[in-house]
Amino acid sequence: MVVEAGRAEKLPPHDIEAEEAIVASLMVDPEAVYKIAPVLKADDFFREKNAWAFEACLALWERNQSINQITVSHELARRGRLEEIGGAAYLSRLVTDLPTSVGVEHYAGLVQRDSSYRKLITAAGHIAQMAYQAGPDVGGILARAETLIAGIRQGESIRDFVHVKELLEGYLSTADRATGAVASEARAITTGFMDLDTLLGGLKRMDLIVVAARPSVGKTSLALNFARNAAARQQATVGVFSVEMAAEQIVQRLLAAEAGVDSTRLGFGTHSDREQGKIINALGVLSELNIYFDDTATLTVAEMRAKARRLHLERGLDLLIVDHLQLMHGGLRSENRVQEVSHITRSLKELARDLDVPVIACSQLSRAAEARPTHVPQLSDLRDSGSIEQDADVVMFIYREEKHVNRDEWQRQHPDRPAENYPAGIAQIIIAKHRNGPTGTIHLRFREKIARFEDLLAREPEEGQWNEEA
Repeated sequence: MVVEAGRAEKLPPHDIEAEEAIVASLMVDPEAVYKIAPVLKADDFFREKNAWAFEACLALWERNQSINQITVSHELARRGRLEEIGGAAYLSRLVTDLPTSVGVEHYAGLVQRDSSYRKLITAAGHIAQMAYQAGPDVGGILARAETLIAGIRQGESIRDFVHVKELLEGYLSTADRATGAVASEARAITTGFMDLDTLLGGLKRMDLIVVAARPSVGKTSLALNFARNAAARQQATVGVFSVEMAAEQIVQRLLAAEAGVDSTRLGFGTHSDREQGKIINALGVLSELNIYFDDTATLTVAEMRAKARRLHLERGLDLLIVDHLQLMHGGLRSENRVQEVSHITRSLKELARDLDVPVIACSQLSRAAEARPTHVPQLSDLRDSGSIEQDADVVMFIYREEKHVNRDEWQRQHPDRPAENYPAGIAQIIIAKHRNGPTGTIHLRFREKIARFEDLLAREPEEGQWNEEA
């Protein structure tokens, strides 16, 4: 393509006058730095010498030194940048040309806006390059593209102080709507279990909730019960990332719990004609629920974030479930698995805050509990990383005594208690950590053959009926 003579290359968005006004304001107004330092960074500047001058001002501020023409000149000279920006004369001109420092926050907004546009142009170039390469994994390319765009948005989302009145007004408005409201209007998502909701106050938005247990104890079933109850009772939109099991297997569990039909017979198609009717009814109920499944086996954090954001934008996400944490990939080069899991848990917590939804992460427990006489899980049993405990707002363990002690052995251990008190089908839900509330233990009935948890004190439902009185 022939380029016309004298035609200049178009520069990306920038505002040199706003940049110079910011540097000048910092040198003449002692209060200016407090207004813009929390929201503006050196790499937001287009002209390099203005970025250097801004960095010098911030360095002086961090050392509690005065910011003026003389100190900024000395700081730039110490860094070997003074002559490169045009000497002390350049700083003097900026101060002379500045009409007033009153609009420094406005200038900062202009510089930050243009910086976002430039980052968007850069990201678009990367996305175009990936698209031109036309690799076989289009899903991975889309996920990386969405991550690039989301990264720009995250960089802009710097919050400032908010008056308590504004926060209380928001709380009161949501509290007024909570009774009978859909999940998008209510702040907390109910688990559907009376005692658990009382203890936790529901699943709080922006919280990371870890459901942990040893294998085959019921953590996936409990998470699915949460999903079903939220979707059915609050019309919540739920996203489920199933890294461990295929979506068809997960849905089979959900169908068995809804219909009250043994999941094994359901899987082999050996259920009775009467049960077939229950299955058909359950299919009708479940098909109306807003539950979405993704069973990508090699899911990375970036792909999960991109997919969750897309679901949130398209459907309005209320609850996100990840099953399970140890099978996810961080997507970064880490020295060991502990660092990778730490990155994953931090990302899940950030995602909960970013999307304003509760995120439930199922987690495996180490074998340490098996070596203790009681076998009751502890926070130290969380596998792979202490960051799981650190990043989680709520940690709940599932403990079933019948998994460790048979009926005869239990009777020998408790000779003073009737044999019918043996905890068959009883699950302890141990709230071991609750950042914003009490800890404690509640008991639920677990009907293992149909993978369904129920309130222990509720009326025993007829087979095939979900107890909605809980």
